[in-house]
Order: sequence, then structure tokens, then C-alpha cells
Amino acid sequence: MPQFASAPVRRQLAAFSLSALAAVVPGLVSQSALAQDAQKVLASPSSGLNLSAIEAKVAAGDAAAAAGNLEQAKADYDSAREGAQNLTRFYRSLSGSFRGLDARIPREMDAKGREALELQAKIDLRLAALLRRMNQPAAAVPLLVEVVQITTPANPMGQKAYQSLLELGFVTTPFAGGSGAGN
Repeated sequence: MPQFASAPVRRQLAAFSLSALAAVVPGLVSQSALAQDAQKVLASPSSGLNLSAIEAKVAAGDAAAAAGNLEQAKADYDSAREGAQNLTRFYRSLSGSFRGLDARIPREMDAKGREALELQAKIDLRLAALLRRMNQPAAAVPLLVEVVQITTPANPMGQKAYQSLLELGFVTTPFAGGSGAGN
């Protein structure tokens, strides 16, 4: 699985790449724009450590799955899942670090963390479906359980995950969808 480089390394690589571009095409990019872009390398919609980049990786996995390249789809989904997990962990850590100091930052980090968790649940569902398609249903079970934990059984994604667990035979009691039936 690919590892995310440390922030200083990413900044250096981004600055080098932008400097090389500026050297090849003089006047294309101002020096102040180079400095700003190098500092915000993680905000890129197609790469970096952000929701857009993770969604792009999911889209690549979807395309690979649709083309029948299941191994590539699995690699893309695994990479996207790792990114979503990292984002969730980082946002949670930052939120805790600023609690009691500046309420705006924990609110922002908590909101971003919820988005990352929701994206992780979506990725887990896709990866579980792919694993079932690859005849690896046992490998799908932990992902489906995680979706139920992340989203709760009352959420449509949680219900879908639990239904998949039922279809796989991992559980035998159907969920009534929060209606209180069976209590």
C-alpha cells in the first residue's frame, strides 16, 4: 500500500515540481503563486491528503471495476480507504488538541471528520461488494461490520451493510429497520 510522505517532503516535492514548471515555461507562474501552491499541495483536488483526492481514487476504482480489472479496483479502493482512515484520525487528533482553546477549530475538524467517516463507509461498502465479486466473502465481513459501526444500523448504509452480512450468512436475524419489531 502506498504511504503518504511527510509534510516537509511533500512541500519540497511540490516546490521542486512547480519550480521546474516555471523554469520550462517562464512567466507562466509567478514566484508568489509558486510559494502559495507549494504550501497548499494537500488541497489539490486530484492528489494529496483531502476528500477530493480520495474521491478521485474511488472513481478510479469504480472505473477499474467496471472494466473488469478487479485487482486494480481493489488496489484503488484500498488506497482510498487508507486515505479516509488517515483523514479521520488526523481530524480527530486536531479537534482534541484545540478543545477548550478555540471552539471554531474543533467544530471544523469534527465536521471534516464526519465527512471522512462517511466517505470511508462508502468505500468499505464498495470494497466489500468487490470482494464478494472476487469470491472472497470472508474478507468482506470486517468491512461490513465496520460500516454498521460507523454509520449505525438505522442509517441506510448501515442497513445495506447488515443486509449484506445477512446474505453472506454471517448473521441470521433480519434487522427490522429501527421500527422496534422483534423487541
